[in-house]
Amino acid sequence: MIAALNRLVDFVEEHLTEELDLADLAGDVGTTEYHLRRMFSSLAGMPLSEYIRRRRMTVAASEVLTGGDLLGIAVRFGYGSTEAFNRAFRAVHGVSPGDVRRDGGPLRTQPHLRFRLTVEGNTTMDTRIADRPAFLLVGHTARVPLIHHGPNPHIRAHLASLPEAEHLRLKQLSNTEPAGLLQVSADVDPDYTEGSELTYLHGVAVAAGTSVPGDLDAIEVPAGAWAVFRTSGAYPAELQATWAATASDWFPSNPWRLRPGPSMVAVLERAADFSSATTELWLPVERA
Repeated sequence: MIAALNRLVDFVEEHLTEELDLADLAGDVGTTEYHLRRMFSSLAGMPLSEYIRRRRMTVAASEVLTGGDLLGIAVRFGYGSTEAFNRAFRAVHGVSPGDVRRDGGPLRTQPHLRFRLTVEGNTTMDTRIADRPAFLLVGHTARVPLIHHGPNPHIRAHLASLPEAEHLRLKQLSNTEPAGLLQVSADVDPDYTEGSELTYLHGVAVAAGTSVPGDLDAIEVPAGAWAVFRTSGAYPAELQATWAATASDWFPSNPWRLRPGPSMVAVLERAADFSSATTELWLPVERA
């Protein structure tokens, strides 16, 4: 996986002024574009699209400083007008191309990334692979922004809007793995961009063919394999740390890759105030 990510950043560098098609590259390095984007965002700390934008504007800045025609530079980097180019340039550097030409800066440079695997060997991940037939996720959905660290207030508000009796009703509907009430994230941006919207479902898993009450939302989940990561401790910090470690530790060391599909969190045990919990994180995977 590390070699694939380094090939990706080299590919970006070789085609900075072109529209990038990552599907062929992903096939050449033995993975999928979906997995490549998710691993990049998790390990680089930024979406691939943001890295590309920063690198383009870093290289464009050097051309601006040489005094080339601004429209020509804009078109070369994929912008149809100097106005669009100026907006993108200012978003990265905080100043306009004209300011840079006049003052020489300031510029915010994005270095060419390189990925390296650091072997720690001091963290054991409690993981299993579960092959599951097709099933349904049923419950109550809401569109919420993606937040990487700390509690998500939008999800909290969604849960608070449900009466206590509804949680009990949902639990009684659960009839397949993963058992119990679930926190489901679906339709997630492949770049995993913070602030991008996803579909959050508070509900349960039921076997395919189960009769679903008409007032509940449903997500169909096809048959496939799941990597299941069990964690205990401070909530949600330990769960979020485990999620991050799947990219930095587990996927680079195992013959699996992410496939499109919802991610699910099953809360097995929790403190009364939810300050700590034992959870299972379910991620859809396929053989690499």
